[in-house]
Amino acid sequence: MAAGSPSVFLLMVNGQVESAQFPEYDDLYCKYCFVYGHDWAPTAGLEEGISQITSKSQDVRQALVWNFPIDVTFKSTNPFGWPQIVLSVYGPDVFGNDVVRGYGAVHVPLSPGRHRRTIPMFVPESTSKLQKFTSWFMGRRPEYTDPKVVAQGEGREGENIDRNSQTSLALSLPSPADAPFCPQ
Repeated sequence: MAAGSPSVFLLMVNGQVESAQFPEYDDLYCKYCFVYGHDWAPTAGLEEGISQITSKSQDVRQALVWNFPIDVTFKSTNPFGWPQIVLSVYGPDVFGNDVVRGYGAVHVPLSPGRHRRTIPMFVPESTSKLQKFTSWFMGRRPEYTDPKVVAQGEGREGENIDRNSQTSLALSLPSPADAPFCPQ
């Protein structure tokens, strides 16, 4: 009996990081990256990117609009480790340094079609009063060295969820009938 190659499935994701609400901040930009399991591999597109800097709109909403495109295809033999998209938003502080204004993550939807997600954003907090004072004095807020840690549940006790800050994401997952043929 001959052993055949394992069958794979493709997950095509396209859409955009549309906009964000950060009432206290202006002139922000966004980074995205995907986090996925060991059986997953990107086959096309970009699995990370960085947007342009945007200013608040002049209307009542005062939205920060990026309309930053996302287009990536993954292949896998196992749904374990389903991809998540991690968003990091940065902007200038009073000293002109780029600092993190929020992190957020969401799983890529499981079903084909158009999907909208609103992602609440959070920032890490210092764990001691001395660290809080030092970060305030130096003008540097705590931030992750690797934003992919946001997709994990462990070690995220010291986070401050900002109820007013959120990012809007629109994704489209084609159905298998709509997907182009891609021999493996």
